[in-house]
Amino acid sequence: MNSIIRDKGLAPTGRQKIEWAKRNMPILSSIEQEFQKNRPFEGIKISLSIHLEAKTAYLSKVLAAGGAIMAVTGSNPLSTQDDVAAALAEDGISVYSWYDATPEEYDRFIDETLSHGPHIIIDDGGDLTHALHTRKQELLPGIIGGCEETTTGILRLKAMEKEGTLKFPMMAVNNAMCKHLFDNRYGTGQSVWDGINRTTNLIVAGKTVVVAGYGWCGRGVAMRAKGLGARVVVTEVDPVKAIEAVMDGFSVMTMDEAAEIGDIFVTVTGCNKVIVKKHFEKMKDGAVLCNARHFNVEICIPDLEELSRQVTETRKNITCYELNNGNRLYLLGEGRLVNLACGDGHPAEIMDMSFAVQAFAALYILEHRSELEPKVFEIPEEIDRKIAMMKLQSLGIKIDELTDEQKKYINSW
Repeated sequence: MNSIIRDKGLAPTGRQKIEWAKRNMPILSSIEQEFQKNRPFEGIKISLSIHLEAKTAYLSKVLAAGGAIMAVTGSNPLSTQDDVAAALAEDGISVYSWYDATPEEYDRFIDETLSHGPHIIIDDGGDLTHALHTRKQELLPGIIGGCEETTTGILRLKAMEKEGTLKFPMMAVNNAMCKHLFDNRYGTGQSVWDGINRTTNLIVAGKTVVVAGYGWCGRGVAMRAKGLGARVVVTEVDPVKAIEAVMDGFSVMTMDEAAEIGDIFVTVTGCNKVIVKKHFEKMKDGAVLCNARHFNVEICIPDLEELSRQVTETRKNITCYELNNGNRLYLLGEGRLVNLACGDGHPAEIMDMSFAVQAFAALYILEHRSELEPKVFEIPEEIDRKIAMMKLQSLGIKIDELTDEQKKYINSW
């Protein structure tokens, strides 16, 4: 086992984090026991690129318990926790990642994670997929397929499928009901504000929060901001989602309008240049800016730099841009995912469901490899239902079942 990590001496605290996550992930614990018994991935090499913190580490250990030969890296330069990486490496899993990687180091870690010749990839944002289709094409013949965690990654995959350039099947994990309904809404909603609050130590109540984007992640961010006592403004480009935000009780306006009144801005769109020069020029002195989607392109940092006469690090993970007009704008986590660059990511109980989808999706890829074309596939309904039932069981909750008579009734005309 060869790993590239920051400091192996950090392993004890990383192990504590992983054990804490495990105790609060009963579905994944149950899957681990099943995998240990059946060893479905015996001899299968899996390369995984997901934000490298405790929940991801436990998913890696669960797959390894099923016989998989794992190679693991992070999926963002600022989201790897060095103590967790050290603990995972100490357990014999190949890890290539550290916090605050340079662009060159980040690409190297992606390549090292692929260097063992994977059969299956588990991706978060599409970096493994991109590498395999560009600089690592010699590895393509060995790929059975993969799984994609995020909306951003699936958009990239869909574009490749449309162009006919996708070379292997990918499971759209993000689209699973047990992923996006809970992870994107409740997970993002809580973890974004956890990251903002622990980084800024500022009150939210009474302030105007501008949420750019009202998909499932945006819904969660807006809902939690309202719960914290903020006045919430939503900006959107989709008229249906805009109406939904209105019906949910939020103000809806353009970013041009919102820029003048916002105290805290959270971008959750998956697009680029959501907040640009003309918006920065209108903002209040002291406005806080952050992003909650995969790439740091939603807040246009080059525009912010161009408008600034001075840039300083005010506090860990807070960069102050002093504009030529004298106003100061504060960017959190370099415009990267605020919930991971500035926090611990989603709660363990939420990731328990998301990573259960990942585990079963990887197994589905393996078991159905002869049937799957180089396309993007939705998660089968039976996987969603199985995970939902496991979650209910872990909570001690029972639900009703349809009688035979009821089944006949709803299936008749």
